[in-house]
Amino acid sequence: MTPYIHLTNVDLITIGTIGPPGKRVFYLQGKQADKLVTLIIEKFQAMAIAENIDLILRQIAEDYDRDTPGPDLSTLDLDMIEPIQPLFRAGQIGLGYNDQEDLLTLVIAEMLPEEGTEEARIVQFSAQRPLMAALAEHTEIVAAAGRPICGNCGQPIDPDGHFCPDSNGHRKPVSWA
Repeated sequence: MTPYIHLTNVDLITIGTIGPPGKRVFYLQGKQADKLVTLIIEKFQAMAIAENIDLILRQIAEDYDRDTPGPDLSTLDLDMIEPIQPLFRAGQIGLGYNDQEDLLTLVIAEMLPEEGTEEARIVQFSAQRPLMAALAEHTEIVAAAGRPICGNCGQPIDPDGHFCPDSNGHRKPVSWA
């Protein structure tokens, strides 16, 4: 049987990082009462979670006539809770909505090596719509706090410089009016 953890109607769900830009590790953390679960995720997974929460909240507003007010992040504590002890690295991630309980549910399966025969552990976080909306907005802020993005190639710029493959090592031509 697959090891399974389900935190229903969490008190906290957040994404945070540890480390300097370019070497940050992203974490997803959820808490219900005295249960705290921390997972390692990738930056692209964090951004996908935020984008999909926004999409599903818009869909809920259309389908169920349930608007979710914009979060006021100044009233929420979305800092990660110590100790940061990740249970596993996230592989597949899913997002759903339970209309009867009015909860969004984030389901994360453990990333396993391809040759492994063991079953992935699964964590499920269910939260109210306003808390998930706050998670999405907070995640966008956290993701934007990293390395600046090159306007030419779209890749991150490291503090010690950047080789831009789109410019073949050259600057963009300057046009004079």
